[in-house]
Amino acid sequence: MVMSFRVSDLQMLLGFVGRSKSGLKHELVTRALQLVQFDCSPEVFKKIKELYETRYAKKSSEPGQPQPQQHRSPEALSIHSSFDRGSTVARTSISTTNIDYPALYGKYLNGLGRLPPKVVKPEVRLVKLPFYTTLDELLKPTELVPQNNEKLQESPCIFALTPRQVELIRNSRELQPGVKSVQVVLRICYTDTSSPQEDQYPPNIAVKVNHSYCSVPGYYPSNKPGVEPKRPCRPINLTHLMYLSAATNRITVTWGNYGKSYSVGLYLVRQMTSAELLQRLKTIGIKHPELCKALVKEKLRLDPDSEIATTGVRVSLICPLVKMRLSVPCRAETCAHLQCFDAVFYLQMNEKKPTWMCPVCDKPAPYDQLIIDGLLSKILTECEDADEIEYLVDGSWCPIRAEKERSCSPQCPILVLGSSDVNGLLPTPNSNGENGKATADVVDLTLDSSSSEEEEEEDEEEDDDDDGPQPKRRCSYEKGLVSAC
Repeated sequence: MVMSFRVSDLQMLLGFVGRSKSGLKHELVTRALQLVQFDCSPEVFKKIKELYETRYAKKSSEPGQPQPQQHRSPEALSIHSSFDRGSTVARTSISTTNIDYPALYGKYLNGLGRLPPKVVKPEVRLVKLPFYTTLDELLKPTELVPQNNEKLQESPCIFALTPRQVELIRNSRELQPGVKSVQVVLRICYTDTSSPQEDQYPPNIAVKVNHSYCSVPGYYPSNKPGVEPKRPCRPINLTHLMYLSAATNRITVTWGNYGKSYSVGLYLVRQMTSAELLQRLKTIGIKHPELCKALVKEKLRLDPDSEIATTGVRVSLICPLVKMRLSVPCRAETCAHLQCFDAVFYLQMNEKKPTWMCPVCDKPAPYDQLIIDGLLSKILTECEDADEIEYLVDGSWCPIRAEKERSCSPQCPILVLGSSDVNGLLPTPNSNGENGKATADVVDLTLDSSSSEEEEEEDEEEDDDDDGPQPKRRCSYEKGLVSAC
């Protein structure tokens, strides 16, 4: 049937399955034959039969034209068995005259009288999303092919859910009113087979499910001048607009054709919450304290090529995200630092706006690379009165409390003047046997000479200018300093 199609019939068939309709007739024939040979679903077979019957119904009404298919013998329509074996003399009778199809199309089919071997093209792959677990692939990523030169294009897709898939959706729990955890989602990305692609919407996107338009995430407003607002590209939930039965669902994607190629895929997924991801991370992502200790030793190991020896590294017990004490210390395996952030808040933030960037080093920290630091978790339970600790070269640690306590006391020692002690730090006993604390002059060396005293001295000097110059007075604390030295 396909071999007898005209260009318009071939284009209708290929457009029905979302394949490219551009090219010469022999290219369309080859593409359609590969479709029949390797991917002929009941819907495709029905479409081929419909196109064939429509064409011959028109022809039969014209005088002198061959009869339609149902009035001919099966032998006249069947392709010779030698065609399957690769013979170059295979023939089939579509009309009253025998047509040598290998002779007609052989030069386009690599010179062989059989279908060419299926060319395995690399498929478009989408990145795995931590908050979505794929249950079924309803439609593999398929390229959106423009039908004409218009800027605004429409691409339809028809599919039906199986009874098992319908039951999964109906029996799933609700994440919020009207939103099931098991969903049918539409994902769109660039048509690029070199690496897994992130979700990316085309311009002017609109998604219509059956007879209703589906809401698409809007743009984030930009606070910076001259910076265009960004749109969060994430899977589009279609479940609430679909027929949860054996009925066929029709999805139409409207998109702007501005030169870039996009692919769409349909998936049955289970949406996860941040609490579920946290529980999974606690189950499989905890790194043993001894392994963390070995990592600390590795970081502080003496480098013979370096002139600077690191004797310790400080780690804060405060989360850099929310400035609160860590509860579940976490970091990415790929991060070079020992500082952790709180897994609870990190997952909650990525649930709202997925970026998966480490808040410490600003490098990618995807979910599958996250680990819970077992050593720091143990430290948090043992050290409740400090906000910072220091790792030492042997893998041990100590809380940073001393500096906090020292900050409450004077930063510099008090110098006692007039004493016979060489250091000037100890008072000498007086004649009564008591320490000379009452008569000792005490000077705080951390303070500069006060501005008030300088102003008073300047005023006195100005008052004494009329009486003539007087010798400068030697400050008592200067004498004390000299004697102390």
